[in-house]
Amino acid sequence: MELTTVWFILIAVLWTGYLTLEGFDFGVGMLLPVLGRGADAVDTERRRRLLLNTIGPVWDGNEVWLLTAGGATFAAFPNWYATLFSGFYLPLLLILVALIVRNLGFEYRHKRDDRSWKRRWDAAIIAGSVLPALLWGVALTNIVHGVPIDSSQEYTGNLFTLLNPVGLLGGLTFVAVFLTHGALFVALKTDGPIRADARRLATRTGVVAAVLALALLATLGAQRGGALSWVASGLAALALVGGLAANRQAREGWAFTGTFVAIAATVAAFFLLLFPDVMPSSLDPAWSLTVTNASSTAYTLKVMTVVAAIFTPLVLAYQSWSYWVFRRRITVAQIPA
Repeated sequence: MELTTVWFILIAVLWTGYLTLEGFDFGVGMLLPVLGRGADAVDTERRRRLLLNTIGPVWDGNEVWLLTAGGATFAAFPNWYATLFSGFYLPLLLILVALIVRNLGFEYRHKRDDRSWKRRWDAAIIAGSVLPALLWGVALTNIVHGVPIDSSQEYTGNLFTLLNPVGLLGGLTFVAVFLTHGALFVALKTDGPIRADARRLATRTGVVAAVLALALLATLGAQRGGALSWVASGLAALALVGGLAANRQAREGWAFTGTFVAIAATVAAFFLLLFPDVMPSSLDPAWSLTVTNASSTAYTLKVMTVVAAIFTPLVLAYQSWSYWVFRRRITVAQIPA
């Protein structure tokens, strides 16, 4: 297998890691006003702190996958990186600002014991979770769907070009799937009334997510699909339905595994739909960026492969250890009044 193909697969794995892990903490952030609503002000505050505590130890580690995916794309496929980041400049800037605002919410919310202060940071966390989920869906769907790229490998559209019906379908699908993924994570990590609330909510959002995901994968599959991408899409659908069935039987571990596999299979389907292109042109297929014309030199790819072989196991071991240490369920009773 050529190194260009190896690095295309590795970048797909990095995006899979990012979206499966950051996906549930986006979901928890979006659910703050729903699952965080209590009987009174004190109960509401304790429920919201419980929700934030479920992702507190892991959210920043999850974002490492995004940084690594961006860095790997820059080094392995500089032409892909240049076209993507110049053409999608505004949505990517909005995602970056949203992530910064959201992260400030995590860090500053508890700094003052003032209700209006906390509500403002709650709004920052909610907006900073919804916007990236929506825009990642729009951006990644458009990359597969095809965007206007000219003969000089330059993107000739703008933000509104990306907000086409298929792109918006992708954005709404990502939001619905992450909401379900987040609700199942809360059900897995908590106990008491909030656990039951999360399970009920996951069933409702899961049905919407399943309908949207099937429509999205069928649309993209009809446009560019092959045998392997249809297999991955089928696996995604089965995993999502299986996860929802497990949720109805109160088997939260299997339910969360179901949405985890569904997101991973969807990302795999996206990259299978792309290959051997990395950014197909909607103007002329001959102007598309491919793993060959967008790649770095063979020497660069060899060095990157050696570095990845050494450091990737270390990063995976550290992150696995973090999840293991904070594996136990938490309850509202453990949150000080």
